[in-house]
Amino acid sequence: MPNRLAAETSPYLLQHAHNPVDWYPWGEEALTRAKRENRPILLSIGYSACHWCHVMERESFEDPETARLMNERFVNIKVDREERPDLDAIYMRAVQALTGGGGWPMTVVLTPAGEPFFGGTYFPPVDRHGMPAFRRVLEAVSDAYADRQADVRSTVESLRQVLTDAAPRDTGDRLTPAVLAGAYRRLATEYDPHHGGFGGAPKFPQAMALEFALVHWARTGEQPARDMALDSFRAMARGGIYDQVGGGFARYATDGAWLVPHFEKMLYDNALIARLGVHLWQATHDAAVRETCEATFAWVAREMTAPGGGGYSALDADSEGEEGKFYVWTNEEIDAVTGEDAPMVRAYFGVEPGGNWEGRSILHVPRGLEEAATAAGVPAAAMRDSVERARGKLLAARAQRVRPARDEKILAAWNGLMLRALAEAARAFGSTSLRDAALANGEFLFRELVRDGRVSRSYRDGVSRTPGFLDDHAAVALGALALYDLTFDRTWLERARALGAVITEYFWDERAGVFYDTASDHEQLIVRPRDASDNATPSGTSLAVELSLRLAALFDDQAHAARAERALAGLAAEMERFPLAFGHLLCAADLAVHGAVELAIVGNPEDVRFQALGRAAAGAFVPALLLAGGQPAENADVPLLALRGMNATAPMAYLCRGYACDAPVGEPEALAAQLRAACGVATA
Repeated sequence: MPNRLAAETSPYLLQHAHNPVDWYPWGEEALTRAKRENRPILLSIGYSACHWCHVMERESFEDPETARLMNERFVNIKVDREERPDLDAIYMRAVQALTGGGGWPMTVVLTPAGEPFFGGTYFPPVDRHGMPAFRRVLEAVSDAYADRQADVRSTVESLRQVLTDAAPRDTGDRLTPAVLAGAYRRLATEYDPHHGGFGGAPKFPQAMALEFALVHWARTGEQPARDMALDSFRAMARGGIYDQVGGGFARYATDGAWLVPHFEKMLYDNALIARLGVHLWQATHDAAVRETCEATFAWVAREMTAPGGGGYSALDADSEGEEGKFYVWTNEEIDAVTGEDAPMVRAYFGVEPGGNWEGRSILHVPRGLEEAATAAGVPAAAMRDSVERARGKLLAARAQRVRPARDEKILAAWNGLMLRALAEAARAFGSTSLRDAALANGEFLFRELVRDGRVSRSYRDGVSRTPGFLDDHAAVALGALALYDLTFDRTWLERARALGAVITEYFWDERAGVFYDTASDHEQLIVRPRDASDNATPSGTSLAVELSLRLAALFDDQAHAARAERALAGLAAEMERFPLAFGHLLCAADLAVHGAVELAIVGNPEDVRFQALGRAAAGAFVPALLLAGGQPAENADVPLLALRGMNATAPMAYLCRGYACDAPVGEPEALAAQLRAACGVATA
């Protein structure tokens, strides 16, 4: 018989709906029962694309004896971390304090009041590799709760102190250009010059930190900063972490050279990496970078987009119970699929006898096309044609395999990130298909996930669930601003402005000078969560700070600017010391320190001359570019447009930076030259 999770919409919770465990979703029913019966709560947090979550389910949650023990001694709650990042953040901090590490599946035991006193991640069914068996853990923890309450209370109080210490406090720090320069220097010391990226195995893309490096190059002209971003992107795009057949990036590589991915694919990773790629193309006009971006967006359209325009969350790492089975190839399979092209395909994709991973091959590009063609003894053009033919054949053959499961919930924050990437790519590449995809996604979000001005966290099968968090509101608003930059349709500007007001009302704490991750009217938890660091996704704080700065400049709203600068000041020292943890916030800090480059294009957006000026602006990478466009008479409340070109007979562009303006220009070439000068370095 299904348990209570059968009524949920989260694919992760539904995966556990037929476990013999008496699972509850997080909510009043479970919490009330725990208090009434004085039972400890066993809280299990994971997500649908998590490999070890699946393993623990098969080994423990589907085991009748383990389930019996859980049901007899605990109130069992299952949480999708992607739907409830607030709970995940609070209890992950507790697990990290208890164990020195964290991850998913996350296993936490709470008092009936929701206070953590034990935690860990994956537990095996039997003692193994120094890890205790899960059933042994369950018995020990429940015995401790029943017989050693003094010890439990002592742990609870210690963890309460840890969680309370995360509360904001005024450090007295100030954000300066020196802080940004120091952050870049620290980032450079952590860079891997051999393989790109940062650190060793496992290696994550760190797109936000690479974005900051690109911004630093544009501000200073320091070539190593640009090379850090470009070389890392190229290395990932040539590695196994990138799907050489179907496009899109896996979540991370298990090695230091980007060869062996953890095969799950997440919407947010691909949004962040593709947006970095768009900016790299603007900075370099590198054709291979653009090709990777376009293939990634094609994968999103083909495999990750709902009929209404929303973006699904993730693809699983596993299929048929095996990690990566959908993506890897034997030599025989490659020969059978690609026919006479096989020798060149194997040479290009580094396919060797015996494979490079568990007897099969993860396709990657260990050397450039020219070098691979020389080694194979064929012309480069012939190899290029063979590889392109083979990609189509391999994709078609792979489509016949059992696909990895897809998490079809649509998360507001992740969609906001993808919306921004799509809109910026459509503008940079002049792509009608990407423009259509961005508009469809934006309309979907504001139709299905924005209710009474507030953003919902999650949507699936016609149902929106869970009040939205700070990152949901800010990411969707920034996506709307990107659509305004693409279309100059005031609807998107007003939608972003309205969400900025909601963020101020519900998420900003004037007394503390910080943004909180949950709204002031959110369910009361043991603490109100706030994490300003950029982890796998930009933090709500970094997104809200950037949104506030952009709205402040667009509408000359000094209150927005003051909130952003106050929030940044309290994090200045941490940003300089730990740049990898604050990649997006550092980009927002750059905007605060150096100010926006303001570009107003005055005229009718339907005019071909207006559009030519827009294309000139789209072809350059300019950090902190702030756009406004249209007729001044219709935009009196937008200072960038107001009173400009009232008597002009043709579209004109007005570029300002640092409280000084260039002469207005009507020619695309002249605007491109001004933008290159505004960028501070010569771009392609």
